[in-house]
Parts: sequence; structure tokens; C-alpha cells
Amino acid sequence: MIEVITCPLCESKDHSQIHKDSLREYLSCSDCEFVFVPKPYHLSEADEKLRYDTHNNDPMDVRYRQFLSQLTEPLLKKIPDDSYGLDFGSGPGPTLSLMLQEKGHQLEIYDKFYAPNEHIFNQQFDFITATEVIEHLRDPKFELRRLASILKIGGYLSLMTHLLTQEIDFSNWYYKNDPSHIGFFNQKSLNYVAEELGFEINVYSERVIFLKKLSKYI
Repeated sequence: MIEVITCPLCESKDHSQIHKDSLREYLSCSDCEFVFVPKPYHLSEADEKLRYDTHNNDPMDVRYRQFLSQLTEPLLKKIPDDSYGLDFGSGPGPTLSLMLQEKGHQLEIYDKFYAPNEHIFNQQFDFITATEVIEHLRDPKFELRRLASILKIGGYLSLMTHLLTQEIDFSNWYYKNDPSHIGFFNQKSLNYVAEELGFEINVYSERVIFLKKLSKYI
């Protein structure tokens, strides 16, 4: 039996191919417009981790800190002093958590490969960060719901990813070429997330998005 492909964000079965190269194909959901790579083209978890192992995420690297400051600087203006946060997908060299701790905030970290601290899903946070994470999620619907469930009302889910805009020529877009990047958000797919989970969206830049939790989702 042929497996029916569904959108991993909204579960719609209605989609179309927008690009195919020598390695994989890319589908666009006709309902929420989320662009995704079908499961048969996903890296194995072992190969995915091998790729992340090559990342040089050095907490003392000034350039890496400057990159992360695209998110931390505006976030610091939104959260109260001594807030309790989670860095989701902290990677092999947790840095964003250290940057926020240096500003007086308390941070937990979670990463499925490097810091699988499952206890964090039994807690409540004032804010959650996910920098260069959501484009890697195999099940974004599940993961975003799970993050929404542990975020306090009024708290921020702070995302860093490269948004897919109408100005981008997808066939030549560098961001799709990373084999671990399997999901690409645009304004409409973000709107879907906000509506489903009770968030207010603030697209701060083409790479930084703040989702403020307004209510407990159903």
C-alpha cells in the first residue's frame, strides 16, 4: 500500500511539488503553505547527529554570539528580570543559554542528542528559545504543541529560522540545501501555528519571530 503523504504541520493531504533536485523533493501544503521534504528523503537520526557534530558552536566565539544576538537582544526587551527560560535544541555547544544567564536569567537546556533532559516537559517557562531548530523538526505539529504546553500565558516562544518569502527563488535558495533542513515556514504557516496554539505573532526580522502565548490552546 502506498503511504499517503500529509503535511507535517497541519496534516492536510493536499500538496504539490515545488522543486526537485538530485537528492530530494520539496512539497508545499495547499492549506497552510508549509514547505516540507517527504519522510523518505530524511536523514537517519545517526546521520543527522553526525552532521550536527561538525558544528563548531563555541560559546566563546564572538561571531557566533553576534549571530545569536539577533534573537537575544530583542528578547531581553520583552522578558522581565530573572525570567525562567528554556533553550530548546541547544546543540553541541550551548551558547544562547549562557548569554541569557549572563543577563541574570535562569535557563534550562534541551536537545534530543546532546541534552535529552525530559524533565523539562513537566515544567512551565516564562520564555522558550529555538534558534535554527524548527527547520529540522520531523514532527513540527507535535513539537510546537509540546512547547506551547510548557509555556506560561504571556510568555514568548522565540524562534530563529530563515523565513521563506515570496521574493525568494526557492530553486536557488541556499537554506534548502542543508540535508537536515526539512521544513520551511512562511507567513501563512506561521499564522496557522498562531491560530492553532493561541499565539500572537511578531515577525521581528526575516530570521527572528516572537510568538506570544495569549491563552491555553484547546
